[in-house]
Amino acid sequence: MNMKQQHTPHGFTLLEVMIALVIFSIGLLGLAGLQARGLQSNTVAQYRSAAVILAYDMADRLRANPAGVANGDYNNRTTVASVPTANCVTAPCTPAQQADYDYYEWTSLAANQLPSGFGQVTGNGNQFTITVMWDENRTGATTQDCTNLTCYQLIVEP
Repeated sequence: MNMKQQHTPHGFTLLEVMIALVIFSIGLLGLAGLQARGLQSNTVAQYRSAAVILAYDMADRLRANPAGVANGDYNNRTTVASVPTANCVTAPCTPAQQADYDYYEWTSLAANQLPSGFGQVTGNGNQFTITVMWDENRTGATTQDCTNLTCYQLIVEP
């Protein structure tokens, strides 16, 4: 009886190791993509949270100055706010001065907390629409409207 001795290979071949490395690399690339997407979603959520807080901040400012609301001092504030003549933190102000100060401070907060952030207050004294706009995708849009920017709107009756 002639028995041939068979030699069985032990361990991995170089080809198997390379295939395993390719599969492992694809998995790591997928993980990196998930991390990047998670970071982007977190940033978007941060911007939206800031916009909601800013809108409610202006609603509180409207409620804190009922005389200014009654006089129409908050109606249709849609342009970039200029520096107010009075600092209402350190000295008493009239309702109109308080409205100017509130709008200036509020738009400054929007510009600092959101990319290309801006805010508008439109209304008629009974009902106001508070709009916070920002460039969520960072496209460089400069027009201040909801067609090119992401908007959050809050309707309040102070």
